[in-house]
Amino acid sequence: MRWPAKGRDQARLKLVRSLLHTMRAENTPEARGRRLLRDWLSAGQRDQFDADRYFDVTGSDSGKRYRICYGTAANIRELDGNGKEGTGWCFAPVGALVPGDVMLAQKIALETSEAATLTLANRIPLIPRVTH
Repeated sequence: MRWPAKGRDQARLKLVRSLLHTMRAENTPEARGRRLLRDWLSAGQRDQFDADRYFDVTGSDSGKRYRICYGTAANIRELDGNGKEGTGWCFAPVGALVPGDVMLAQKIALETSEAATLTLANRIPLIPRVTH
């Protein structure tokens, strides 16, 4: 079946608009931050992040496990031996950064300099996390 010229032009225009919309959405600072974060996650962490919007890391000094939840503040939970969330931690790099960039900095800090990082972090009481 051949479309009339006008119909083909409209279909092409709709396709081009759709592609431009997709390109803009994938090039926002937040989308770029998420992509960079995902590139640095292990396969298991990436699966966790994609499924639940958080991932677990192991501290470089104590071997404790931490859960980094999507966000930029008060988004880190210390995990006990059973994987239950406990003490919360809040630390982030200076500047107005998107969540992916903050979470990547938090991951690197805990995995490479856990003790030094926690001396700068704010300890927060356990506050149940809201899940969507």
